[in-house]
Amino acid sequence: MQQYVINGNKPLYGSVEISGAKNAAVAIIPAALLVEGVCQIDNIPQISDVTLILRILKELGADVRLVNKHMVQIDCRHITSSVVPDELSRQMRASYYLIGALLGRFGQAVVSMPGGCDLGTRPIDFHIRSFQALGAKVDVIGGYVHATAPEQGLHGATIYMDQASVGATMNTMLAAARSEGLTVIENAAKEPHIVDLANFLNSMGADIMGAGTDVIRIRGVRRLHGGYYSIIPDQIEAGTYMAAVTAAGGDVVIQNVIPKHLDCITAKLVEMGAQVEELGDAVRISRTGRLKRVNIKTMPYPGFPTDMQPQVSACLCIAEGTSIINEGIWENRYRYVTEFRRMGAHIQVDGKVAVIEGVPRLTGAHLQACDLRAGAAMVVAGLAAVGTTEISRIHYIERGYENIVEKLQGLGADIRLVDCPDENARRGNRVG
Repeated sequence: MQQYVINGNKPLYGSVEISGAKNAAVAIIPAALLVEGVCQIDNIPQISDVTLILRILKELGADVRLVNKHMVQIDCRHITSSVVPDELSRQMRASYYLIGALLGRFGQAVVSMPGGCDLGTRPIDFHIRSFQALGAKVDVIGGYVHATAPEQGLHGATIYMDQASVGATMNTMLAAARSEGLTVIENAAKEPHIVDLANFLNSMGADIMGAGTDVIRIRGVRRLHGGYYSIIPDQIEAGTYMAAVTAAGGDVVIQNVIPKHLDCITAKLVEMGAQVEELGDAVRISRTGRLKRVNIKTMPYPGFPTDMQPQVSACLCIAEGTSIINEGIWENRYRYVTEFRRMGAHIQVDGKVAVIEGVPRLTGAHLQACDLRAGAAMVVAGLAAVGTTEISRIHYIERGYENIVEKLQGLGADIRLVDCPDENARRGNRVG
């Protein structure tokens, strides 16, 4: 086992380059299953979730070749199976995109229920209803989703999402891209990675309009051809480094971003006292004075993202005054609070509401990551804290952040990746 060791209370300076978007990559790579040709996908992040989804495609019979560390070539013309290995699919939530992709290409899919971080119930009811509306027969048997298209194939339908579900919107796009006729998704989610998936599919010959709005129209095509596509920068990784500078202080240029995607994050950090300047495909963020309290409610895009709530909460722990966080998406998003209290934070949680009373400083402590964004938030808190912070169970963090230690070291942070002493290894295995 390994852990991060951070000697905090040091401002950050310099520049950092943001990797490709995790939430786009884990849908676009399965989308290659729909393509009868060779896809070259660029700007893929080097993270464990991407490694896992590429392994799954190989197991299904795809020819997967790394062109370089950020570009992969995928040829799915000779897929031999539509049954996804259970031991792989259980390790990530985004494995459910394989259902839509396999169903859309081969008319059948067998995929185990998704895994990933425990943020609360993750029903895939919206996904299943959408597949059924397209004509598929779907059963959940022994923890597996069995989906089968009718003999004549999937057909277009008008589908209303009871909630603007990101996963169900993207999965419906995958299943409908090669179906017969027109599919209309109403109350669709609008996140940037939904637009990215639509752009990928369109570049391979699909006919999708309206991505990024609440109505998406997909006119099915007979086949998709190969091509080249580059994934958008990661909004949440960029926001995490912005939160790190806001918490620790300093002056950093964050490169390879789409500033418009960061507006919802930037607005709150500026309200807290950070200074943010847009520089084309980069943003410059700095902070010197004491942070101020803010209130935050997480909402679907373009609202404040739930995936940034823990990182910004780390900043609010040292802000002046009392901040209120209302988590509008996940019921288990506050599991990091116990760890923050070890650092001296004053946080009270009641259901989906957290009240944070800012303290002058946090102090280093032994922490364990409990999910991806909580782990990132602990890194942010450790960078701002006085003393040494040790973070175990870092496999959660590495699901979504490429070379986080090296990138932070490049900004002057005192952070190291080390082997866990036995006592910390035992603590890392405790039930969190």
